[in-house]
Amino acid sequence: MEAETLALAQEIDFSLWGLFARATLIVKLVMGLLVFASFWAWSIIIQKHISYRAARREAAAFDQSFWSGEPLDGLFEEIGATPGGSSEKIFAAGMVEWRRSHRNDGGLIAGAQARIDRSMDVAINKEAERLQKGLPVLATVGSTAPFVGLFGTVWGIMNAFIEIAEQQNTNLAVVAPGIAEALLATGLGLLAAIPAVIFYNKLSADSDRIIAGYEAFADEFATILSRQLDS
Repeated sequence: MEAETLALAQEIDFSLWGLFARATLIVKLVMGLLVFASFWAWSIIIQKHISYRAARREAAAFDQSFWSGEPLDGLFEEIGATPGGSSEKIFAAGMVEWRRSHRNDGGLIAGAQARIDRSMDVAINKEAERLQKGLPVLATVGSTAPFVGLFGTVWGIMNAFIEIAEQQNTNLAVVAPGIAEALLATGLGLLAAIPAVIFYNKLSADSDRIIAGYEAFADEFATILSRQLDS
């Protein structure tokens, strides 16, 4: 009897596809949802990694141009009305408000410094929103995927016990497939959640550092304009 049970168990397909194919509809939906969530998370991770590297390169290049000693008006003319990089957009927002704050006679409209600061703050907030877009998805996948996988496991084990009761047989050939299918859902949940949590923390820290760099530049630029206002 034991040899017959082992022979039956060896005939069962325990591959990932085999386990998925034997699972119930609910468990299949859970597995499909987790696989989709995992691909979605990885697409965001890769896209953010590329965009953050580009943002750091752009900021470094613009800092070099800004501190090269070139007149600010000349640098603004080079950038043009539609700047491409984030640092350029923040700089352009400040310069546009700086020029608008001058009257026709060359004098300055009152409150110019506050308006310049607000203009650059608005530009920074827009760039921060763009940088952080997609990160909430990683946080959601990281926090919910294990529970979704656990739901699939509970459902699969429940059906495994129902099958055991119907067949009135607890040998390995009956128990093992149902338990394996159920545990696969938990495994997929962890596979989706662990990278999402790790890279959410990393990308959030990277985003904060980039935004802090924008804010530091805006403060330095505002200080330069403040000196010109005072003079």
